[in-house]
Amino acid sequence: MWHKGWREQVWHDLAPQWDILIIGGGITAAGILRRAVQEGYRALLVEAADFASGTSSKSSKLIHGGFRYLRNKQFKVTRESVREREWLLKEARHLVTPLGFIMPCPDDLHIARQYGIGVVIYDLLAPKWQHSKLSRDQILNCCPELRSGHLGSGYLYFDAAMDDARLVFRLIREAVAGGGTALNYTRASQLLKNAQGEVCGAVLFDRSPSGLGEKEVTARVVINATGPWSDELRAEVGAPARIRKLRGSHLVFSRERLPLQRAVSLMHPRDHRAMFAIPWEGVSLIGTTDLDHTFSLADCEPFCTAAEINYILEAANCTFPSLELAQSDVVSTFSGLRPIINTGQADPSKESRAHVVWQEHGLITITGGKYTTFRIMTEQALQMAAPRLPHPADLSARKKYFDPHPRERASIELPEETYSYLIGRYGHETAALLAAAGVDENEPIHNLTNLWSELRWAARTGAVEHLDDLLLRRIRLGMLLPDAARADLDRIGDIVRSELDWDAQRWQAEVARYLEIYQKAYSPAPAGC
Repeated sequence: MWHKGWREQVWHDLAPQWDILIIGGGITAAGILRRAVQEGYRALLVEAADFASGTSSKSSKLIHGGFRYLRNKQFKVTRESVREREWLLKEARHLVTPLGFIMPCPDDLHIARQYGIGVVIYDLLAPKWQHSKLSRDQILNCCPELRSGHLGSGYLYFDAAMDDARLVFRLIREAVAGGGTALNYTRASQLLKNAQGEVCGAVLFDRSPSGLGEKEVTARVVINATGPWSDELRAEVGAPARIRKLRGSHLVFSRERLPLQRAVSLMHPRDHRAMFAIPWEGVSLIGTTDLDHTFSLADCEPFCTAAEINYILEAANCTFPSLELAQSDVVSTFSGLRPIINTGQADPSKESRAHVVWQEHGLITITGGKYTTFRIMTEQALQMAAPRLPHPADLSARKKYFDPHPRERASIELPEETYSYLIGRYGHETAALLAAAGVDENEPIHNLTNLWSELRWAARTGAVEHLDDLLLRRIRLGMLLPDAARADLDRIGDIVRSELDWDAQRWQAEVARYLEIYQKAYSPAPAGC
């Protein structure tokens, strides 16, 4: 899939009429494409930049119920989320994995009792019974770096971790394998309307380096799944702005500087906002903030400001004082935007994480919500679309969104952890990925779980148009290794240039573009816009 020349072929063969046109390339759009194909609809997904390049590659890397939402009495959102978490743990095994959270309590009986009630409610909403109470010694044995001065007992509860971008790619790839069509770097530059003023399609503009021009396509249903960009598309039908763009920023540390066996739930010492530190992909993350994003989305990607870096470091050093973490220890940063329905709350953290579905002059918009609840959002969007579609969808039936893993294991010997990692991200393609490797490419990249062969496979079959697609979303080396993985760029180039047909001049241009993006939005001290 997506081998050399795929883009030109798909563009040339692009049908003028579809059942569903999905605008957006994040988790919700990917889910809609997957389910639409399963229901037998002719579905096209277009994304103006790269697949998952918006919020869906910059999330907190968690599939979770949102324990902190209980404080705001958002019980419906939490209940939906923990049940979808349990579904994803079963259906997307090895891509969504259990993650234990230590929640230390201060030496205060009243607060400890509140925490205890919280974990019970959290499990009952799932429903399951997996939490446990921890003594002070048990907590310090598991995480000796925790502050011990005022530490009392605590609790262990479970959510789940994931690779957000890879989950999107797997959904899209399996949808395309099932008969759907998806194009990245394809902007819906203008909505088309019929004589009654109802949306009936879009003008598509190819933004890839191939420069394939424009095409008009019509569709029975046009679905706006653009997340933080929803209002921009809704403006074309005269709809009022409703989205509050809230920025969540994170700091990435090496596992050596922040050694975590479990995730840790923590409170910021200044404003008592709930935060977390989690082990992820061989590194450790600390986040997240919750601030109104006032920068233009047209100018640059969201970035972690100097104030946010100081805020997160303040929480980190209050929680892990012996580590004395500093900005010089930060490997990378990243920021994502939450598309929240604006209700005017003074405190952004008190805005609801519930999702909405609107139909305005034929344009269906699905927005708000959480990564974890994408399936619910998918099916509600298709339910609203149903009257316009050629046949009814059976949305009452539960269908698998992910193909089952192959029964036979690849013949190449790999550690169990590595094989589980690969099978979760690549499914049936795992054996082909390993077989396509060059000499010594089925070896780990430094201390990461990633293999060098993943780079070749992504370049060969991953719809990569730019180097940042490869290193920030397909294989996350730009976030996981110091200095944008600059020390490894020569070897990376040796692996991928022939797969991408990039000569020396194109490679240098792509490296310059990638390093500029990294410096603006992912470096330890982002330059911003």
